Amino acid sequence: MRRLVALALLLSACGGPNGEYAQQSQLPPEAIQSGYAFLQPETQALQDDDFANPGFLWVDKGETLFNQIPETGAPACASCHAADNRPLSGVAAHYPVVDEETGKLMNIEARINACRERHQDLAPLDYESDALLGLTAYVASLARGVPISVNIDGPARNYYEAGKDYFFLRKGQFNLACSQCHNDNWGKKLRGDTISQGHGNAFPAYRMEWQTFGSLHRRLRDCDSGIRAEPLDYGSETYMAVELYLAKRAEGLAMESPGVRR
Repeated sequence: MRRLVALALLLSACGGPNGEYAQQSQLPPEAIQSGYAFLQPETQALQDDDFANPGFLWVDKGETLFNQIPETGAPACASCHAADNRPLSGVAAHYPVVDEETGKLMNIEARINACRERHQDLAPLDYESDALLGLTAYVASLARGVPISVNIDGPARNYYEAGKDYFFLRKGQFNLACSQCHNDNWGKKLRGDTISQGHGNAFPAYRMEWQTFGSLHRRLRDCDSGIRAEPLDYGSETYMAVELYLAKRAEGLAMESPGVRR
């Protein structure tokens, strides 16, 4: 509670009624930094060590599932995604994307579930289940080091604008917008923590506070809860839109998943 009060005091000068938009501030391209830059050296070292990074437990699980033939006898994911046929290397750095079949925005989790339903005749996996986290972590790990670059043209534009609106919208009992922390006050101390710029390039990630692995949508829900706003559903269209906005905002940063965060 004291941490949240400190946040409210830190941003008290920002003012403005709930439901309105905060100042449309931006991060200059030359100032963009991954959340990695704001971690303690010990946490950075944990992410850097593939043998110590706990996120690789989910990557390994995902790789097993990716190559495993389901009990139903459906083809394994790997049967469609070979080195010379729909390779997945680097693909995660360009998500979310608009699905041509449905016209809806999809992140990696949604794409995995769509593939299960369309090509394997399998039920979708639950958000935050170990199976979906594992598959997402494995696919994301194939893009480690690849600069983020997403398309916001055409049908993606409306999603991008919706995500941007949510990022600047004041909400919750603390009457704060995402931008007031991550654009206007990054680098400042909030008790023992340093406020980051709020990029999602390390997710899915292992978060110390959770003591487990989690998706970017889990982190977004935590942020909304932190300002006493109602968290949205996992996989909601709004969080998908925010994910696209954050990816465009972080363009050029390298993918880090499986990352480690506070």
